Order: sequence, then structure tokens, then C-alpha cells
Amino acid sequence: MKLTAYLLFDACCADAFQYYEKHLGGKIHGMMTYSQMPNAPQMTPEQAKSVLNARLEVAGTEIMASDAAPELFETMQGSYLTLSVESDAEAERIYNALVDGGSARTPLQETFFATRYAQLRDRFGVLWMVIHERPMP
Repeated sequence: MKLTAYLLFDACCADAFQYYEKHLGGKIHGMMTYSQMPNAPQMTPEQAKSVLNARLEVAGTEIMASDAAPELFETMQGSYLTLSVESDAEAERIYNALVDGGSARTPLQETFFATRYAQLRDRFGVLWMVIHERPMP
């Protein structure tokens, strides 16, 4: 069995995955637009370039995604993608890349459980946690 996160974007899936590939060291393993569907129906140019399905690997984990139909899109709430990193410097680099154009919910800081911890919403609407954990007793 395998668990995979599936994200819905508001017409920015391709931009988001390209950004994550560049800044998180990810690798896009596939991206299909609606215009590439077999027997694609008539659609507007905007619909045609929307992402039907995409796969991205980040830190050994696959994330799948697509652009949601406007009437079905809802802003992400209540769930975070969490990046556990090996150093404070890596936490700071990733936090800065993800918060750029987004908003911090909990700015990057030291806590009792982590030397660096943050919660944020990135420019694409995805919620992230970044953590460099302290050793557990």
C-alpha cells in the first residue's frame, strides 16, 4: 500500500510544480494538460492548458495534482505538507523559498521541539510546515 497526497490548484498547478522542482529539489515525473486527453472535447484555450494530472517527487515522496474546475476549487485548509530537514540552514532556505509571495502562519523560529519550525501558505495556496526537529528523548 502507498499513500499519496493529491493537491488541487486554482489554475496554477504547472507553475507550482515547476517552482517546487526548482526550490525543493523535486522532480516532475509527468504532467498532462486537458488538451492532451484522448478525444478531448471542445474547450477554451485556458481550459486546454489546465493540468489534468501531474506527478512530482519531493524528498522521496510523490505528490499528485491537477487544476480544479473553478466551481470545484476550495482553498486548502486543515492539512499541511511537512518537510523535515537535516539542518537549520536548510530549514531557512526552504522556508524563504516557500514563504516568498505567500504568508507565514507561524514564522520560522526555535521551539521546544525543533531548532527551526514554521507554518506557512505558499503563493500557490498550499499549506506547508518546515521543521528541523530536536532529538527526541
